[in-house]
Amino acid sequence: MGWYAKPAAPAKIPSAKALWQTCPRCGAYVPRREWTDNLSICPRCNYHGRIGARDRVAMTADPGTFAETDRDVSFSDHLSFSDASGAYAEKAAATVQKTGETESILTGTAKLDGIPVALGVMDFAFFGGSLGTGTGERIARLCDRAIAERRPLVIFSASGGARMQEGILSLMQMAKTSAAVRRVKDAGLPYISVLTDPTYGGVSASFAMLGDLNLTEPKSLIGFAGRRVIENTIRQKLPPDFQTGEYLLDHGFIDSIVERRDMKAFIAKMLRYFGF
Repeated sequence: MGWYAKPAAPAKIPSAKALWQTCPRCGAYVPRREWTDNLSICPRCNYHGRIGARDRVAMTADPGTFAETDRDVSFSDHLSFSDASGAYAEKAAATVQKTGETESILTGTAKLDGIPVALGVMDFAFFGGSLGTGTGERIARLCDRAIAERRPLVIFSASGGARMQEGILSLMQMAKTSAAVRRVKDAGLPYISVLTDPTYGGVSASFAMLGDLNLTEPKSLIGFAGRRVIENTIRQKLPPDFQTGEYLLDHGFIDSIVERRDMKAFIAKMLRYFGF
């Protein structure tokens, strides 16, 4: 009975992470395929999970219409910055290798429900979606392209704020992007800004809040400084829903909260209202 002595092949058992997604909000275990098929939205509590720029583009642009622009515009280490954890240039290069992206925003032209648009989507996986010199330059070029081609501007934000490894040059991007958005508006073109979870710091304090329409997804966290920083500064407890999209809607900072599955249709409806 030689087959008893035949060595058994090692079992190929997928890891738990490959099979299940744990909802960060309610803690539910959701089959990975169900999570993906549901647009990274928890079917139990409707938590809208973070998604990458490429996935967001696939949900927003008509199939086959997105044309990426300015991929060669990337980070710049003007300060030769380094700290205890290593050199910024090395970390940035590793991030490019890991994510496949060359900056924290993906830009290009596309059609959205048949409407030509200039589309920008930030990716939190790239240095926390931080606003660097490359990010600001891409947004400025996207605005100029929107004007030249008479396209509405649509930007999805996801960011922890300015990229401090680039120092004052990073902070300058707040003014640069705000001025670029102003040129779009002066040209008579609409700008729709979608602030996704999370949008903080220099991004929320510049182009992300300058939309003709400012939209967000349910329970997205949006603000400037974080909750703990504010509470430690003012020595007061903040409301439980502070800095959520719902809180901002109640206080007039956001125009509408839109479910992820409805976002494309809603933006298209608004663009047609603007005459496109």
